[in-house]
Amino acid sequence: MLARFDFLYLASQSARRRQLLGQIGVRHELLLADADEDAEALEATRTGELPADYVERVTRAKLGAARQRLARRGLPPAPILCADTTVALGRRILGKPADAGEAAATLLALSGRSHRVLTAVAVHDGRRGHFALSTSSVRFADLPAGVIEAYVASGEPFGKAGAYAIQSSLAGWIARIAGSYSGIMGLPLYETTQLLRRAHLRF
Repeated sequence: MLARFDFLYLASQSARRRQLLGQIGVRHELLLADADEDAEALEATRTGELPADYVERVTRAKLGAARQRLARRGLPPAPILCADTTVALGRRILGKPADAGEAAATLLALSGRSHRVLTAVAVHDGRRGHFALSTSSVRFADLPAGVIEAYVASGEPFGKAGAYAIQSSLAGWIARIAGSYSGIMGLPLYETTQLLRRAHLRF
């Protein structure tokens, strides 16, 4: 008989992902990187890599690291969930801005244009891995220079792919979205629900 689980391990520091899991009633515990792990290195881009390939590779790498972490700590068995979100303007990957100048340049590039938000989700149930990719489209209206300046000064762009969060004040400048709102936030709930059912999670 297949084991059924009452909770999962979330290998992510994202408060938004915790919030979204709570929204669908999923109990979870954090499985964060140890101090000696270089989690940021997993998100490094490779020359010529397409956005969909990038986000899948990073998510699978995060899952592999989390599985090793679980085994190393001797924790009780339960599914592990990892996810990664990237923003793409054509073939160009727009990652987390390193500083205010890069954040402003990213937002200027997105101004008045449509871009894609890709979120990959991976779940391992102890026997096999399950993977899904959500792709959504977001279009910004023209962003005035003052809006970009104030948004960057707020600190909101940092730590976020594409230098923005859809649930932030910049939402007032988003003219159109197509796809998964929760996926744009960082965890597509439809795809995640399907993966968790396949992983025999009760919620």
